[in-house]
Amino acid sequence: MALQKVDENIELRSARDGVEGLEKLRENSSYVPEYIFLDINMPKMNGLQCLPEIRKLEHLRDAKVIMYSTSWNEDVQQATKRMGANDFLVKAQKLSFLVSDLNRILEKS
Repeated sequence: MALQKVDENIELRSARDGVEGLEKLRENSSYVPEYIFLDINMPKMNGLQCLPEIRKLEHLRDAKVIMYSTSWNEDVQQATKRMGANDFLVKAQKLSFLVSDLNRILEKS
């Protein structure tokens, strides 16, 4: 909903967990998303495990990876940046806050 409020033309593809997400990203090397939002607390393969695997995929080397979490932890944020994340987003408690955060991230590019 928040991405649609930022721009109704944004195409969103999602996965239930890190394993499914990585499979979808690997199966079609011609599909290169501009942004990948990666939840740190996903089942099967969490975002910290998934991020390095995404960065190994040649066709995704320019995709912007935004880590997404319920908590702000400076150590985790810095670790994800060292691993290749472009930004870190804390899950907002209100939709309007999330829309603002997404606008900020999308304006950076």
